[in-house]
Amino acid sequence: MSTNTTITQSKLESPPPIRSAPFWLWLLLAGLVGGIIGLGGYTFIYAEGASYLSDDPSACINCHVMQEVYDGWNRGSHKAVATCNDCHTPHTFPGKYIIKGINGWNHSVAFTLNNFPEPIQITPLNHAVALENCLYCHGAMVVAISHEGSTEPTDCLRCHAEVGHK
Repeated sequence: MSTNTTITQSKLESPPPIRSAPFWLWLLLAGLVGGIIGLGGYTFIYAEGASYLSDDPSACINCHVMQEVYDGWNRGSHKAVATCNDCHTPHTFPGKYIIKGINGWNHSVAFTLNNFPEPIQITPLNHAVALENCLYCHGAMVVAISHEGSTEPTDCLRCHAEVGHK
């Protein structure tokens, strides 16, 4: 009785045999994955995606709409002390690349669909990042007028909108 009980229990506890998927399903899955990797890789190379991981300001002019902004920075007062990332991304490692990722996605969608204002305008998120960076560098100098605890903190860009991009 003990042997029969063990055999019966082992038959009940063993999982059903794994059925392999049909060949056409594997072929479809391989084509889909290969297409996504291939198209993504081509797009990354064509758009010079690796350049966006650097701090090189010339990466910003990969898109023609940024040429005027880059030229303004190149003639501006901040060229000697700040790159694009110093003003337009947070100064923490994860924050910098999170903002770069969000902006990269938004820019790629906007430029692909040709759905962006010309001249290009700063978004509310990027405006907040830029203001934070104004205070990061100039906070000691403007502490008396910064109103940090206020519901309406001082907006540096209201008067200094062209700083860095004159």
